[in-house]
Amino acid sequence: MRIVIFGAGLIGSQLAAYLDGQGHDVVALGREAGIDTTTGEGVAEAVAGAEVVVDLTNSPSWADDDVLAFFRDSTAHLVAAGAAAGVRHHVILSIVGLDRLTDAGYMRGKLAQEEGVRAGDVPFTIVRSTQFFEFVPGIADASTTGDTLRATPGKLQPIASADVVARLAEVVTGAPAGGVVEIAGPEVVGIDELVRRLFAATGDPRTVVTDPAAGYFGAALDDTALVATPGAGAWIAPTSYDDWLATRPVPAN
Repeated sequence: MRIVIFGAGLIGSQLAAYLDGQGHDVVALGREAGIDTTTGEGVAEAVAGAEVVVDLTNSPSWADDDVLAFFRDSTAHLVAAGAAAGVRHHVILSIVGLDRLTDAGYMRGKLAQEEGVRAGDVPFTIVRSTQFFEFVPGIADASTTGDTLRATPGKLQPIASADVVARLAEVVTGAPAGGVVEIAGPEVVGIDELVRRLFAATGDPRTVVTDPAAGYFGAALDDTALVATPGAGAWIAPTSYDDWLATRPVPAN
């Protein structure tokens, strides 16, 4: 199967290697490939002959207007090029709970991406994932002032990126769902607790203070917004957070 992946970051690079190992004809294209999905430059040539297009692109700016423009324009060009090329399946990776957290500009941008896919002429699957284990250190850094980190007890249901890749590969090589597929990790846990367990595993000396007002990248977070949707039949990944921490490479000093 000829599969073109737009976005060669954490998930895209792993997915390309995974699918290649299964014998598929796959290429992952990052920004260095000279393709600009926001203008459409090079997109038609990239999708020529593809059976499946996987959109793992991300906005280089998190400013609200920039994110919205990126996902709106990028999706329009990818879907239009895919329709013209006869692509049979368009897959995007989205976020569990994004429609419950629309006070965050990034979530509104991802909603625009989903809407663009739904409005297009290519059969599609929207894979909504919970947050990745690999992003917990970044969440911690964004919440730190001096030696103190203020973290919300609001809940996440995080997942290992390797598990995302394994499930995403099944979706990519399967039939279009024509809707949303949810995937999530095996444990629902507060962000404050996720950070404490990370610091215990890595020996980080920062102090973690539980603060319900801390929020999540500018959005207020409760215990339900970013966990698997009840009744949605989410696929639950096998890797636990503690198992991932035990095998995570220790950063060099």
